[in-house]
Amino acid sequence: MDTASIPTGRRPVDGTPYDLREPQPLGDRHIDVAYTQLRRDPDGRARIRLVHGEGPAVTLWVGDAYSYVEMFTGDTLPEADRRRTGLGVEPMTCAPDAFNSGEGLITLEPGQTHQARWGIDPGRKEGTA
Repeated sequence: MDTASIPTGRRPVDGTPYDLREPQPLGDRHIDVAYTQLRRDPDGRARIRLVHGEGPAVTLWVGDAYSYVEMFTGDTLPEADRRRTGLGVEPMTCAPDAFNSGEGLITLEPGQTHQARWGIDPGRKEGTA
């Protein structure tokens, strides 16, 4: 990423603080990363599971039209009171800055359509509505 936060290429996450393929606490990691090469379950969906302590897990799933997921902890927001107030997880069909790079960009001709599916499982505990 350059000084304007524009992505400048791809890097493997292996062995970095951004490797979240196995469950682990986020802790104080500063994350502003687009992930690709997502692991997919047999149903073709990639899943991002968030859990706090012993509470229920919330799962975001994305269909195969989504090749990227952006995660953002908000640590770099200019307003200090907005930092770390949540975790942004954004399904994306193309890479960041795709209008310039073309990576994953979907261009539709007149009359063409595109469909993509995603959803959230709120992870309610048993016995709750």
